[in-house]
Amino acid sequence: MAGDAVVLTVPGPSGDREVRISSPGRVLWPEPGITKLDLANYLITVGEAFVRANGDRPVSLQRFPEGIDGEQFFSKNPPRGAPDYVRSVMVVYPSARTHPQLVIDEPAAAVWAAQMNTVVFHPWPSRAEDSDNPDQLRIDLDPQPGTEFGDAVPAAIELRAVLREAGLDAFVKTSGNRGLHVFAPIRPEHEFLDVRHAVIAAARELERRMPDAVTTAWWKEERGEKVFVDFNQANRDRTMAGAYSPRALAHAPVSTPVTWEELPGVDPRDFTVLTIPDRLATSGDPWEHFGDEPGGIVTLLEWWQRDLDAGLGELPFPPDYPKMPGEPPRVQPSRAKKG
Repeated sequence: MAGDAVVLTVPGPSGDREVRISSPGRVLWPEPGITKLDLANYLITVGEAFVRANGDRPVSLQRFPEGIDGEQFFSKNPPRGAPDYVRSVMVVYPSARTHPQLVIDEPAAAVWAAQMNTVVFHPWPSRAEDSDNPDQLRIDLDPQPGTEFGDAVPAAIELRAVLREAGLDAFVKTSGNRGLHVFAPIRPEHEFLDVRHAVIAAARELERRMPDAVTTAWWKEERGEKVFVDFNQANRDRTMAGAYSPRALAHAPVSTPVTWEELPGVDPRDFTVLTIPDRLATSGDPWEHFGDEPGGIVTLLEWWQRDLDAGLGELPFPPDYPKMPGEPPRVQPSRAKKG
């Protein structure tokens, strides 16, 4: 009801803005009892770090009008009635279709997204004004059945070493679920396919060093009890939950940047909408200087070419992508016809 609405004052670079939150008592996470108003206040508290990580990028909003146990949908272009401080930018999707994509430039825009029942924020790895050329190399370490978060930790540490050898400075965050996200700031000099190939090169090198622990196998039936290095998250219009974004899981976890020093002792269940404000206040933002010294992917592309010359080709793309040059058949191995 309209009478239930509250108006929040949200500080930002352009001064304070007032954002109206309707149905503030709507419970989004039933288990901890976290409401829509709680989420809005969370985004105000973490706003500076949130915008630093996710701002000035095309972003998709994962929205849950009835809470995380109800129906959900994705918004990419700004919904009708968006305030004038919420802008959009035209981006190109894998189908070659162009469409406006929402951009968050200040905490008030994130709070307004919460008013629209957004729980998870999915930013692109490229900037709004140069969306075709990523400025982040992203690698998703996804523990498969039979493995757990602790198995992703040594993989992330070794991946950091791999990327360092390629001239990149890596940062790490929890996914908000069972895995880890390893990011490296890069100069926006290459388009998505090149960055995908750089990710595959790093993933293959990691797999060579940890063959019993990690896998680049796209088909689940071939992965075994290992940590999957998800190279397809590097594709155009493929996104991960952003840093400090909540996740739509029962205990309201948050995808949380951590330092490499603390990573071995991290329990991702400790990082929630209720705990992250205090963590930021006491420990600061481990990603505060992310992007200060971006690197290049030339070395990784040399590794990619080395692997091509050795007979390792392109890897499968997601099923909704157009057929790509050099791509192997998108047929599950157990269903492939035997010649």
